[in-house]
Parts: sequence; structure tokens; C-alpha cells
Amino acid sequence: MRHNNAGRRLGRTTSHRVAMFRNMVTSFLDHEKITTTDAKAKELRSIAEKMITLGKKGDLHAMRQAASYIRDKKVVTKLFTAIAPRYKERAGGYTRIIKLGLRPGDNAPLSVIELVEEQLEAQVPKKTAPKKTAVKAAVPKETPKPEAVTAVDAAKASGDSPAEPADVLKTEAPPTNEECEAKAD
Repeated sequence: MRHNNAGRRLGRTTSHRVAMFRNMVTSFLDHEKITTTDAKAKELRSIAEKMITLGKKGDLHAMRQAASYIRDKKVVTKLFTAIAPRYKERAGGYTRIIKLGLRPGDNAPLSVIELVEEQLEAQVPKKTAPKKTAVKAAVPKETPKPEAVTAVDAAKASGDSPAEPADVLKTEAPPTNEECEAKAD
């Protein structure tokens, strides 16, 4: 019976399992996304979230605690300077696990564990728009219509001879490059 024994053993000795998770959390925080088996991803999630929580504390003691578990000093620096400030308003749930399917070699279920990218923002209650009165709603807005240009007028503007009869209406041609550059200045 495994009463009060939390965590998965994963068929490894304790020292192997601890070393494996130290390596995995270092790689995970460095790359912010790794592919592994479902069971390892579920165990890694709790360790990684504890490291991010230490990063959110930001004091020297928390930095030393994180450095005692994470194997790379650059990753510890990245955790405290880049990753943890991203989640300062978020109260947990920094990772997501996406199941990929089965691995071809041994049919093991694979997953991607990644950091949640969107930042949690304080939700501001939406203001309701003032209701329109019957008088304002009854008056329709007039929309400006594009000017109709005859083929003769378009040909005169471009310097070409008219190719189509004069009674055919066309919409205004888009501005040429010279006009656009003049407007930009």
C-alpha cells in the first residue's frame, strides 16, 4: 500500500529520479517548452510551478533555493528576470500540458509541457453604452458615395486615349506612386 506517498516513481531509483527532474526543470525553464511522456510532464509541472513561485518572491533566499535545484546559473537568472515577472499577477497555473499521442517506438503517451504565454490582466468591468433615444435612432446617417468618373475623364488624367465609350462609368482609380510619395512628404 502506498498511503501518503505522493508522486510517481517512474521505475527509477530516488537519486535517478531527482537528478532527472532537476535536469528536466532546467531544460524546461531554459526552452519554455519540452516534449516528454505524460507521467513525467505531470510530475514536472509541480516542480516547475514551485520554481516560478520562488522566482515571484524575488528575494535572495528564494534565489538560493532555486539555484540549489536548477543546474544552470543562467536559467536561474532567466527565471528571476524574465519568466517570473511575466506571472506576477497570476496566482498559479503557469504551465499547460498538451497531449500529443503515442510514441512510435514504445507506444508511450507523449505530451508537450509549456509555459502559459498570455498575461493575466485585471478585468475592468465594461461600461454600458448610453441608450439611444427614439429621435436619434430615427435619423439615418448619410454615407458619402464615391465619385463616378467617366472613361474620358480617367483617360485625360492619365494621359492616355479613351479605350472605352464615354458613357461607361468607372470608380476613381487608385493613386499612383508619385501621388503617394507626394502625400507622404
